[in-house]
Parts: sequence; structure tokens; C-alpha cells
Amino acid sequence: MKILENIALAPLTTLQVGGPARYFADAASAREVQEAVNYAADRKLPLFVLGGGSNVVVADGGWPGLVVKISIPGIAVLGDAAHLIFRAGAGEDWDRFVALTVSRNCAGLECLSGIPGTIGGTPVQNVGAYGEEVAETISSVRVLEIATGAIVEMTNADCGFSYRSSIFNNTQQGRYIVLQVTYKLSRDGNPRIEYADLKKHFANASTPPTLQQTRDAVLAIRHSKAMLIVEGDEDCRSAGSFFKNPIVSQAEAERIEAAAQRRAPDKKLPRYPSDNGQVKLPAAWLVEQAGLHKGHARGPAAISRKHSLAIVNRGGAKATDIIALKDEIQQRVLDVWGVTLTPEPVFVGFDHP
Repeated sequence: MKILENIALAPLTTLQVGGPARYFADAASAREVQEAVNYAADRKLPLFVLGGGSNVVVADGGWPGLVVKISIPGIAVLGDAAHLIFRAGAGEDWDRFVALTVSRNCAGLECLSGIPGTIGGTPVQNVGAYGEEVAETISSVRVLEIATGAIVEMTNADCGFSYRSSIFNNTQQGRYIVLQVTYKLSRDGNPRIEYADLKKHFANASTPPTLQQTRDAVLAIRHSKAMLIVEGDEDCRSAGSFFKNPIVSQAEAERIEAAAQRRAPDKKLPRYPSDNGQVKLPAAWLVEQAGLHKGHARGPAAISRKHSLAIVNRGGAKATDIIALKDEIQQRVLDVWGVTLTPEPVFVGFDHP
């Protein structure tokens, strides 16, 4: 296991900001992950686990301890007449994995096409888009328990999945490192066409879309919103959607809707049912109608010209620029709507981001 020193982290993230890791290890097996964890523990170094770097903001000062990048490869496929089981190493590229499942005509992940990152990050934040989330298809997650070094197989129920959340980024954050994820997908299933963008895309189709057509549509929609990494596009260097859609009570939704009718009577507040009788509100709408429009910039940090929830690095931005824009958006939405937006990315090396 090779331990490197003073390794730049910005190139390993989609946002491309932040300073170096004091120590760095690239782990391609469970044993190497254990070695890296032991190295940090023996030297009392703070430990950070890095996957594809698509959901992180690294502080300008970098990380003072050890960053271990999870690069565990491998995909095994088995199954029966109704389902296929895919066991994937945490370091596998997510979109290539989705492409594989679609090529095998398995439904359940097609709407999650084009999301950057690796397999290991998907159960942590319960990755979701266009009406699908991985909690619906994950059957188990193999993890390393940091404190004991034990490798544990966790069931779907053990993971405590909820909207953009799991025990891995919530109640048990910092306790486990994801090594492998197992997905159970339906053979010859129908694609999920629930979200407005997809319905609009296929509105004039004469036949129901295939899984591959749905994947292609999702990729096209994400490209139109600069949510794919495309060289030369200064609107694509982001951490994805920077804020979660707020979930509020019925009473709170009615309060916000009344405020919306006063502020923007021609702009109806979209609202969607959530669990336990609650209501999900679109964060993008709240940002836009608070007066922060696509393209709004603070120096080299900006809201994407194509996506209201993406904070982008147009070139040369520092982490402090990203945080300043994040704070401005949160404060404006709080002032106008009385809603606190919760960021989605993980903040690395900050005391109080």
C-alpha cells in the first residue's frame, strides 16, 4: 500500500476546487482499504474517503490527514428468469455500470444515467433522479467498519434509506466505508417515465420507449442542463444539484404557497407528495422565484446558466467563492420563503462551511 504526500485534490473532483491532501492512498481492494484505515489510526490522522469526487467541496486548505480513494473494481452478474443480480466494486464508474444494466435489458437504474461518480457513493446519499432512487434496487451493501476492521454485509433495511439519505451520511456517518454494492434488477422491465422532462420528451412517441431510449433521453436532458461533464463547457464543472428539495409539512407548504401567490401570482408553486403526508417542494423554483436566476455569478463561481441548482466553477474559482455563493442562495431563499435549503455535497476540510 503506497502512501503519497501532498496530493492535489481539486483535479479529483468535478467542481475542481480545493487544496491538497497531506497524505493520500489509492485503494483497489478491501485489504488495501483496511491498510489505509490502519495507517491513519496508528498516526492519529483524520480520515476522509473519496469516491468519484462528484459530490464534494474541498476547502482551499485541503485535508490535513489521509484521503483514501476507493478504486475497488469488478462486476459480477447472476440471476434467474425474473431478475439479475449485479455485484459491483465501490470503485466502478456509475454511468458505465448503468449502461451495462440497460444493455442487459434490466430496469431500475435507467433514469439514473449520466450521474457522475462511483458505485460506492450511491448508497451513501441514496442517489436519485427522474423518479428513481437506488434504494429501490439495492439488496445489500458490503462495508468496512472503521473502528473494528470488520467487513459487514448490510441489508437494504440496515441502510436506513430515505430521500437523499442513508445511515452512511446521517446517523452512522464516518463509521463505515462502502466496499461493494449489490443491486437486484428486473429483467425486461418497463422504464419509469414519471418526471415532466421525460414525459415531454416522449410526448409524441408512437410506441412506449425502451430502456435504452429512456437512458438516451435522460442523457440528452442532463446534457441540456449542463449536468454532464463536457470539456469546454464552463457550466458543467459542478457538484451536481447543490441543494436538496425541501420536504415540509402540509401546513408549511400552504404557507409557502400563499407567499408565492403574493410574490409571483403567475408562477404556481409546484408541490409533490412525500412520505408520511409531507410535501416536497422544488428547490430550483424557490431559488429562481427568490430572484437568483440562472447565470447569477459571484466572480468565477456562478449558478449554471442551464440549471438553477448547480453551482459551477467557471474557471479559477476557490472553495471560498463557492461557499460565498452557497451562503447567498441560502440566505435569499430563507429571507423570501422562510425555507432553509440543505446542501447535498460533502464539505471536506471546513470547520463550518
